[in-house]
Amino acid sequence: MRVVLFCHSLVSDWNHGNAHFLRGVASELLARGHEITVYEPADGWSRANLIAEYGEAPVERFQAKFPHLRSETYNPADFEPERAVEGADLVIVHEWNDHDLVRRIGEARKRLGGFRLLFHDTHHRSVTAPEQMAAYDLSEYDGVLAFGAAVRDVYLRYGWAKRVWVWHEAADARVFRPRPGLPKERDLIWIGNWGDDERTAELDEFLFGPVRDLKLNALVHGVRYPAEALDALARAGIAFGGWIANYEAPQALARSRVTVHVPRRPYAISLAGVPTIRVFEALACGIPLVCAPWDDAEGLFTPGQDYLCARNGGEMRECLRTLLNDAELAESTAAHGRRTILSRHTCRHRVDELLSIYGEMKGARAANENAALALAN
Repeated sequence: MRVVLFCHSLVSDWNHGNAHFLRGVASELLARGHEITVYEPADGWSRANLIAEYGEAPVERFQAKFPHLRSETYNPADFEPERAVEGADLVIVHEWNDHDLVRRIGEARKRLGGFRLLFHDTHHRSVTAPEQMAAYDLSEYDGVLAFGAAVRDVYLRYGWAKRVWVWHEAADARVFRPRPGLPKERDLIWIGNWGDDERTAELDEFLFGPVRDLKLNALVHGVRYPAEALDALARAGIAFGGWIANYEAPQALARSRVTVHVPRRPYAISLAGVPTIRVFEALACGIPLVCAPWDDAEGLFTPGQDYLCARNGGEMRECLRTLLNDAELAESTAAHGRRTILSRHTCRHRVDELLSIYGEMKGARAANENAALALAN
């Protein structure tokens, strides 16, 4: 099968967590013998910011780490999507694409036919910026891949798409796995970006305060931290490591004894049941995890066994203290979380789901064509 993927970036994960999952899916498709072509804009903000801050070295390291992954860069001003999708079996267009490009790919599908076309939504804009999502012209798309049931329900409620399938993110188990030989250098690590004030109070309650009060040796990685955020880290005694390439996160997690999940406010309130990919990746690496409040409404995990739950800052302190002082509990929690990932939340599982959705779309198309032929006769 020939798959074409349009995304914001496959190469850069600077403030672009969607690259994590897309890399894993592309790798899995290739491993199964499928052909995949990835297109990303040459002037995308993630790649541009990464190069502006660190030069070309991160791009070169990515290509060395993933020699099987390649993306074609294009200039949006003169790009011809019809040529890109010709001969494809399945085309996936990620939601961090220009509205005009999304529309033009739909028009190419109408003219060419032949391939199945899906829109892929992995963000909270459906509830925080619905006007932006409503502006996408999906009239020629077969449907939407939504990374949570709550997102699917928004699309169906507003009639933005014909069909919507829930397609959660997942961990690339080839990359995210335990590294048992590495020494523990710190108590706690958190990997996450600042987030436009979407979790400022939550970070203070569930991360900065507990680290400060427990006097933990802690490290934070991420980007877009303003001066006031860096001051907050310093006051809590937390070291700041800046951007970290996502494929280097497993080693960083392995050198730490525990990590936490502090969801952005939309995922804790409006989009129940949608975890960020960091949850899947941390559990896949076999590190004990404590989650600030979020509702696992879709039953993806077993709270209390895959990870510990903290309803407030006080409970976060107690959970962290317990895991850091009870090696047996820490080990059993980490092992349970990893088993859950390997049993149902890897990119292998998601590609299985994607191929099933593709087969469903092909079957529906064949049934419609047969019905039309019967009416004609």
